[in-house]
Amino acid sequence: MEITGKIVQLLPKQSGQSQKGTWEKQDYILETEGQYPKKVCFNLWGDKIAQFGIQENDQVMVSFDLESREYNGRWYTDVRAWNVKKVGAAQPVSSAPEDLAFSPFEEGGDPFAADNSSGGDDLPF
Repeated sequence: MEITGKIVQLLPKQSGQSQKGTWEKQDYILETEGQYPKKVCFNLWGDKIAQFGIQENDQVMVSFDLESREYNGRWYTDVRAWNVKKVGAAQPVSSAPEDLAFSPFEEGGDPFAADNSSGGDDLPF
């Protein structure tokens, strides 16, 4: 599943010790857009916290799984994110110098430009 919105709050990081070792988790509050915005709390675990580097006011698209579990007769649901993409981020700029960049029109000019020297017809064929 996916959801898109703006990060409105970062909750404090939580950590602890389990039989498998140390764990770390952080919750984020995302607000959807539209006429009736909704707030959704999702979480990231372990290395993904640093990998995605989410900050307040980031526009993001979150891919997540829903998981529910029962404890003492009550049900708890997690929105566990597995991928986060920043939306509207600047596209990477080409690092190639302009004189090395490919342009199909450099040598022979624009092949579709009107060439009236051969009969006045501006069609290229």
